Amino acid sequence: MSIDLDQVRGLVEDYEVEEKSQLTVGVLGSHSALEIGYGAKEEDLKTLVVCERGRESTYTDHYDNLFDKIILVDRFKNIVDPEVQEQMRDLRTFFVPNRSFATYVGYDRVEEEFSVPIIGNRQILRAEERYEENNQYDLLDVAGIKRPKELDSPRDIDSLSIVKVQEKERSVERAFFYASSYEEYKSRAERRIEEGIITEEDLKQATIEEVALGGLFNANYFWSPLTDEIDLMGFDRRIQSDLDGLLRLPADEQLQANVDHQNIEVGHYGVTMRESQLEKIFTAGRKFVEACKDEYPPGMIGLFALQGVLTKELEFEVFDASLRVPGSPALGSTSPYMKYKYGEEVGSGKRIAWELIRAAENGDLKELVT
Repeated sequence: MSIDLDQVRGLVEDYEVEEKSQLTVGVLGSHSALEIGYGAKEEDLKTLVVCERGRESTYTDHYDNLFDKIILVDRFKNIVDPEVQEQMRDLRTFFVPNRSFATYVGYDRVEEEFSVPIIGNRQILRAEERYEENNQYDLLDVAGIKRPKELDSPRDIDSLSIVKVQEKERSVERAFFYASSYEEYKSRAERRIEEGIITEEDLKQATIEEVALGGLFNANYFWSPLTDEIDLMGFDRRIQSDLDGLLRLPADEQLQANVDHQNIEVGHYGVTMRESQLEKIFTAGRKFVEACKDEYPPGMIGLFALQGVLTKELEFEVFDASLRVPGSPALGSTSPYMKYKYGEEVGSGKRIAWELIRAAENGDLKELVT
């Protein structure tokens, strides 16, 4: 049985938080933990990171200044162990979910076993998976946001299309590939199965859609349930291996390489958008927020992202939604949009900290959690 909203709000009441010095911001030691820790420390909040043994040195040796408490577990999924959760609740922890938390811990455990207040909507996390019912594509459709044409069958491929399938060994990664015909789809899929990159079972669950051509923009937002305001945190693009390496080769070398590239995210960099187009980005973000309120009440709390392209017709076409804290630490230092609004650089961690502090001061902490 899923942990319901009343249970979580009861935990917040038990915390008896009266001032920000009593708050602890918690995060899993992966994906965006440094950004969350840095932003929280900037605002003088206590911090906690849960690390997997063998993957902790970044947090324990090199950036130990960002975290007041470090909890080591054998595997990330052990964050739901009762003794770990008890430590977190004892510290009055408000937990920030990232992609690693959702995928390594698992949606069922997050929804049914993780009895710690989450800043955001724990039920909406699984909607990021395209094979789930009422997923991110359904949310985009409810919001009326344009997205690439989805194909019912690989036999329908008659133009450049992308096959979105999970990697075999690492479900957190996506082994996407391209095809312009059914024959090309078959040959490329078979090669990837033979090489152990994907499985036939995962291929059956893959989404196929026409490739959207345009300038790539990952639009990062923050929606506040306290004020019903939406902030544009900024834009970024993703560095992907080994696709990025292949694209840096001259065209004839790309053809000679004849490798099955993968889209594994290894980094991000910040970008800006033509100012006259910003209004449609805000509109898309607002529409998405309203759709989430209807489909996954109480809605898309806090950070999220819409990844898409700005086409030559100057339409924002979205092909992916991140339903939790995005993984780009570049936003705070490279994006001007929060600086325009608040007069200072604001990254994801600081924006979360601001919301927590405001809620604590006004007695509204229950509005931020599920």
